[in-house]
Amino acid sequence: MSNENGMGPGQIVKVLIGIVVFLVVAITLLAKLATSGFNVDAEVMTNESVAARLKPVGDSVAADAPPGSRTGEQVFQAVCITCHGNGLLGSPKFGDAAAWGPRIAKGFATLVQHALSGFNAMPARGGNATLTDSEVARAVAYMANAGGAKFAAPQADASGASATSASAPAAAAAALDPNVVGKKIYESVCVACHQAGVSGAPKFGDKAAWAVRLKPGLDEVQKIATKGLNAMPPKGGYSGSDAEFRAAIEYMVNNSK
Repeated sequence: MSNENGMGPGQIVKVLIGIVVFLVVAITLLAKLATSGFNVDAEVMTNESVAARLKPVGDSVAADAPPGSRTGEQVFQAVCITCHGNGLLGSPKFGDAAAWGPRIAKGFATLVQHALSGFNAMPARGGNATLTDSEVARAVAYMANAGGAKFAAPQADASGASATSASAPAAAAAALDPNVVGKKIYESVCVACHQAGVSGAPKFGDKAAWAVRLKPGLDEVQKIATKGLNAMPPKGGYSGSDAEFRAAIEYMVNNSK
């Protein structure tokens, strides 16, 4: 006799059988979904494919190019657009002729100098230390020309070598005013030894000391200073570009003649 408020043995058996059947069907369906419903092409899940899909927008254009070969547009899309795309932090917005006009009037050399060394809120090389001098110059020309300038940007072949008669590094070096950039570097780095002639360094303004060192020529002086000599570390400990370092040397030499 069954309990009026419960289930009899027969009903309990039926419920258990129903549960077992339900579990079997559920497990079968899940197995099919795992093997067919969610079948993914193995090629799509390779490390390379996943990395490519996760790669930041703009990175593939410039980062994959050989160093020194990136065009002005590539550098702009990868680096400069962060601020110049919307005119952030007082930067002239790309394509805004009114904003670029006063900058263009300063000349290409000055704009390149500012881009290489940093200016106001803009860090040196736009914050990307991997950019070469020529790539920075191309980016400056690309943006300025979009704002109404007609600057001739230094070109490069696929290997990154300059394709113009005047190399990009030389053009960039010419854009660095020793009395501005060179003086700044001297006062922040070189002054430690050259101000007082520490460890045999030619003293700033000492014509006799500098005359001896300048006999091989300024280019040779730069080569020696770049490698380091005696107590002087490579580039005197300066971590910037060769063009900037050259400006510092010229500043000291010009004030010691």
